[in-house]
Amino acid sequence: MAEMKLGLFIRPCGHHIASWRHPNAHDDANVNFDRFIQMAKTAERGLFDMLFSADTNSAWTTVDSALNRQHYAAWIEPYTLLTALAAHTSRIGLVCTKSTSFDAPYTVARMFASLDLISGGRSGVNIVTTGNPRAALNYSQEKHLAKSDRYEIADEFVDVLIGLWDSWSQDAFIRHKESSTYFEWDGMHVLNHKGKHFQVEGPLNVPPSPQGRPLIVQAGSSEKGRELAAKSADVIFVASQDFEMAREFCSDIKARAARYGRQPGDIKVLPGLTVTVAETQEEAQAKFDEMQELIHPELGLAYLSRRIGHDLTQMDPDIPMPDIDAVDDVGTRSGQMIELAKRENWTLRQLYQHFSATRGHMVLVGTPTTVADAMQEWFENGACDGFNVLPSLFPDEFESFVDLVVPELQRRGLFRTAYEGNTLRDLLEVPEPSSRFNAGGIQAAE
Repeated sequence: MAEMKLGLFIRPCGHHIASWRHPNAHDDANVNFDRFIQMAKTAERGLFDMLFSADTNSAWTTVDSALNRQHYAAWIEPYTLLTALAAHTSRIGLVCTKSTSFDAPYTVARMFASLDLISGGRSGVNIVTTGNPRAALNYSQEKHLAKSDRYEIADEFVDVLIGLWDSWSQDAFIRHKESSTYFEWDGMHVLNHKGKHFQVEGPLNVPPSPQGRPLIVQAGSSEKGRELAAKSADVIFVASQDFEMAREFCSDIKARAARYGRQPGDIKVLPGLTVTVAETQEEAQAKFDEMQELIHPELGLAYLSRRIGHDLTQMDPDIPMPDIDAVDDVGTRSGQMIELAKRENWTLRQLYQHFSATRGHMVLVGTPTTVADAMQEWFENGACDGFNVLPSLFPDEFESFVDLVVPELQRRGLFRTAYEGNTLRDLLEVPEPSSRFNAGGIQAAE
């Protein structure tokens, strides 16, 4: 029987926009590494496949006037964080974000190949094009590139990244002391990439990965994002509000992958999932409602403004959604949020409360049985290969998920009862890739 895959999306206090205000919150997690060790150990106790950390290249994640009301303004840089967590974990995967708009492919290739060696084959990189225009100002760019240009760069970036990870054959380093031969010359492959955006000679000066190469994770849902994911990604993180949306996305991605000669199982689709769980429905709902009431209206409107691409901060939160158009350049969720508000006839307050809890992802509030029922429906009916879990509050809600939901999934045969394999590819059951280079040694990539 197939088993679902589970990632933990780590975030200092939790994913709810007001999580830091909760009495039990780890509100100091952005400066306290021990909090992240606890998260990682809880995830490994729950037999999760991977830790996933997003990132952005700017502290200004909301409109300036509300910045001081939200907790995700400054945090430990995720790659450094996961490298440190590698020493405190032994089986769980380690995935974090790098931007194709601001990072160099050779640097990213070195970093994640090194993390793979440090962790014994447990690393992956989440490739993003960075939609936040403020980030460009931190990288000597006066203007952020258009979305279409960013995806054109990303496609070439990923191609270079994969080529660099193929720089060495697995058996290249023979370390033959008698003949004074440290590596086989034919086992080294020079990329010689000369493209529109990058010129990279290679080879990578890091030995080959224990799992063939680190995993590539991608989270774009636009047309260009889907195509890039189908072509190159091992894991796709997606925001899906309902079953039909999730099933359409999963089916589309698997069909596109086939055009690149890939099998459906080569890509794992993991929608985001926020769970509030308790022994009774009433208790779970009370916990959820308590968190919702902690959202400050200024922060809620600022959050909507950033996600929708229009400034709503001076509006009354109790009016309906104004007649505005989606702003595609800030992401696909702009249109989704506007459409949902109009369809449900929601006020701005109702919309920001909904998205502050979900950030566009599936939300379940209930008992272990009802939560597992919904997860099983999605998994067994083609909507996903598992979930990327976004706890609203650390530590309480994540510990509740591990202690209450995971045992129920295991009882149904839907989730592992022990780790199998040693690498992230082993856990996610995605195949080890073949190298673009043949046995001929040094050559240019076609």
